[in-house]
Amino acid sequence: MALSQPGTLEPKQPSPRSLQRMQESTPTGTAELPPSAEPGGRGPGAGRQLRVLLTPLAVGGRRLLPQKRLLGTYGGAAAGRAPAGKRLCLERSPQKPAPGSLPAGSAWDEESDGSDAGDTLLNGDSELSAYERKRLKNITENAKFFAALKLYESAARLQQMANKRQSHTTKRAKPKKAEDETVLRRSMRLQRVDPSGIPLSELPAQPEAEEYPQVPAGPLPMIPEDQVGNSKLTDDLLATWMRISEVEAHGTEKLTSDMRRYQDSLNSMVLSEDSIKKVVKYRVCSMAIHPSESIILVAAGDRCGQIGLWNVSCKAEDGAHVFIAHNDPISCMQFSPFNPAHLLSVSNETLRCGDVTRAVFDEICRSEDEVDLSSFDFLDDNASTAVVGHWGGGVSVVDRRTPGTSPELSANIGFKRTRTVHVHPVNKQYFIAAGSTDVCIYDVRCLTAKQNKPVSSLRGHTKSVASAYFSPVTGSRVVTVCADNKLRVYDTTSLSPTVTALSTVSHNNNTGRWLTRFRAVWDPKQEHCFVVGSMARPRQIEVFQDTGKLLHSFSNVDCLGSVCSINIIHPSKNILVGGNASGRLHVFKE
Repeated sequence: MALSQPGTLEPKQPSPRSLQRMQESTPTGTAELPPSAEPGGRGPGAGRQLRVLLTPLAVGGRRLLPQKRLLGTYGGAAAGRAPAGKRLCLERSPQKPAPGSLPAGSAWDEESDGSDAGDTLLNGDSELSAYERKRLKNITENAKFFAALKLYESAARLQQMANKRQSHTTKRAKPKKAEDETVLRRSMRLQRVDPSGIPLSELPAQPEAEEYPQVPAGPLPMIPEDQVGNSKLTDDLLATWMRISEVEAHGTEKLTSDMRRYQDSLNSMVLSEDSIKKVVKYRVCSMAIHPSESIILVAAGDRCGQIGLWNVSCKAEDGAHVFIAHNDPISCMQFSPFNPAHLLSVSNETLRCGDVTRAVFDEICRSEDEVDLSSFDFLDDNASTAVVGHWGGGVSVVDRRTPGTSPELSANIGFKRTRTVHVHPVNKQYFIAAGSTDVCIYDVRCLTAKQNKPVSSLRGHTKSVASAYFSPVTGSRVVTVCADNKLRVYDTTSLSPTVTALSTVSHNNNTGRWLTRFRAVWDPKQEHCFVVGSMARPRQIEVFQDTGKLLHSFSNVDCLGSVCSINIIHPSKNILVGGNASGRLHVFKE
């Protein structure tokens, strides 16, 4: 659309504000100058035309206002003044012209792609200043950059994803349950109806099953827990126990051989696959070995009160049987040295004697005033009296010949907890008690119900003590296991009021919650050597000398893969038995 106005186009450079007003007034992108600039009009620039291109820019789908570009003139007149007869046009930016299509004297800026505001059809100097050209070029480059980022497309895509996710998380209203909904079909057995339609008689209410059946007080028959049908195998085991117990002891003196011969005997003891058996169901807490030299009979007590008897010499798979004699963990077991047909065991609530001659577990002592029992040992050679330790810290003296289950004497020794008690092998009136951090030796003849003073105190323990035992022949040594990761050996030849450690061995005693605490026990055949479990890998059982020297480690990579916390050695043969937390026994023998 032509704008006819009198006058001529002044050679003055148009400002950006005027160019914008011209753009807004001409939607089609072309603005015509006054008639003085049209062909045939008056003025020095007649016959020439000056055009300003408007470049629309698109950023992320949005159309921006066109940018103005002054293209130049057709003809040979100078660009400083519009020639007469020519029109100054504002129009959209054209595509790059084909080669040879430009008039003579005109040039196309090759640095532009046809949409840049700085692309100008030149004939001499441009009508825009350098600042304006640079500004327009920057605007175009920024617009290209934002278009390349595709921000609007990304925002639209994210919005679409959010709408889709929201539509998926929409909860659907649950249909209301019909009041007259039919009841699920139940079988006649569940409805207690006979197939003929006659209702069955109601059964008496059954008591709720308990996880572990409670063992009643008093004598218990010696019947295996797993016995079904034929009891011949169990009878054979008990008959074997009775037969080997009737053999009189020959009074063989305990060996005190030299250390080299002793080490050779340790090296000869090996573990094989047929010498491993699961004897009890749960974690082994105590063990005892029969003194017979012809048959290897081992007893094990677990944390649930089960006693397992295993005839190791029997190659049959049914060589072991389990008896339920207690309700609580069996913390200590011993065959009577006077009559091996008796097996004594103690749990929290009772001390029992398994008499194979009568096939019964007699109750010797029962805890009173909710004071749990922890350990015991015999006070004389005929095993008629015993000293019993309490978890509450005290001790009791029990006489098996007295009827009833009450102790003869209960004494307070000042302990917070008594874990083990052990009687001196020579001077039977002395016994040692191990408690929280206290290890003391007492005279049983001086015990009273009130506070009792120890004969001797073994110093040096900084944490709780798991066990303390006299050496087997002379009692001149005591070995202790402490939670401060130390094994200590004391010289108790002379019972002085205070005794310090003779030797100390660093040893990992951190067994944790699921393992029985280590107990170091002496080898009955060697006065100066003791055996203890180990946390080391590969799994092993260690033998130490009283000087602290490690003599031997029993191990077998193929057969021994667990920690044996409880260990015991045969009194006259080269046999070692270790029990683990799964109820398995491992027998090392020649």
